[in-house]
Amino acid sequence: MFRRLVSGELFILQWRHSQSSTCLRLLSCNSVIGPDRGQDLSREERTVPTERVLSRPEKQKRVCKVILDRFDQQYGQELGPLWPSARAVLLNPGCWQYGVMLNRFAAVSEVKQRLQGQGFVSLLPHTDLPLNSSLPQPHPASPTQPSSIPHPTSPTQPSSIPHPGPPPPSLQCFIHPSPVRYPSPLHRQGQLKPYYLMNAASLLPVLALGVEEGDRVLDLCSAPGGKALAILQTADPALLCCNEMDPHRRDWLTKTLESFIPQSLSSTVTVSNQDGRNFGQSEAGMYDKVLLDAPCSNDRSWLFSGPGGEQHGAVRLRERARLPTLQTQLLRSALAALRPGGVAVYSTCTLSRSENQEVVEAVLNTCPGVELQDLEEELALPLQEHFTFTPLGHTPSLGLLVVPQQGQTWGPMFLSRIKRIH
Repeated sequence: MFRRLVSGELFILQWRHSQSSTCLRLLSCNSVIGPDRGQDLSREERTVPTERVLSRPEKQKRVCKVILDRFDQQYGQELGPLWPSARAVLLNPGCWQYGVMLNRFAAVSEVKQRLQGQGFVSLLPHTDLPLNSSLPQPHPASPTQPSSIPHPTSPTQPSSIPHPGPPPPSLQCFIHPSPVRYPSPLHRQGQLKPYYLMNAASLLPVLALGVEEGDRVLDLCSAPGGKALAILQTADPALLCCNEMDPHRRDWLTKTLESFIPQSLSSTVTVSNQDGRNFGQSEAGMYDKVLLDAPCSNDRSWLFSGPGGEQHGAVRLRERARLPTLQTQLLRSALAALRPGGVAVYSTCTLSRSENQEVVEAVLNTCPGVELQDLEEELALPLQEHFTFTPLGHTPSLGLLVVPQQGQTWGPMFLSRIKRIH
């Protein structure tokens, strides 16, 4: 359905053959949290669709002690008094909150009414305003706590009837003050899915990007596609190039796009498979906006043991030490792909200073003609009722960091916006 740009496929196969599987994972572990995207939910965090989803603790996962010890040492210093509460949230998946992003290309009025009736509130209450203007103060969260949520679709009441034409762009995401689980949308042959489940903090980089009608946009590390879907809710770009190097994740990305985006956008939304580190060289100055949701050490998933237990955790820590080099290369590439006056947003889903502000600082110090932009008044202040932000100590700050806290379990999410001056 969506066009694929094939330059780079041979390089991918050669690279996979000559490098270790560990390096391959580094290039394909985008920050992610939803059942469709897997922090749009991470692969280890996805929930199984059910007919009735309760607000209750999830099955206990095994904590990886070697990772937890490292986090205690590092984040205890970097976050200070915020770390104990963040630690408690990260160790308890049962308290995690999820957002429901509506799909403007499907019929969503019934879903929206159902969400509001069950105590969900809009994250962005006045979504008819341009997203590049100051966001309004959000309404306080509803205290309602439903004990269960019925599935929003039934065989006799489909909620995803195709439109003759989509409504104007308007990003709509609904959140609940308690950690309820809204069920994944059912797949219905010939119908687009009406909503996408995600960590609501994942929308912040898209809001910071400020895509406008007619922009040429690059999503440099796009799989599994949640932020690309969010971009298409905010505006009608002239082009949205979704780049993903790893073939398996690229297939996942394509399936996500096909499940939410109409065939009429197949010439607007393209799927590319270049090595992101080389994109800025091959398509220098071609884009108005670039989103780099970089591969990172996903704090939510890495805390829990995978196959191999503690030994697997030790391997991940070695991988983690190499990530800042990759992230720096990708961010330089993202900036090179921008036209003068364009902006790039760098984001991760880790609390790690070395993968966040230190990467941004290294790029600012070595890339002439770029300028850091402050996001505090634009995003942090209007949304502080829903997210716990911590400033990063510069004027302007090197970015925003969302720290999970009790009652505001969104994140981790770091984002920074850089403008190319010339």
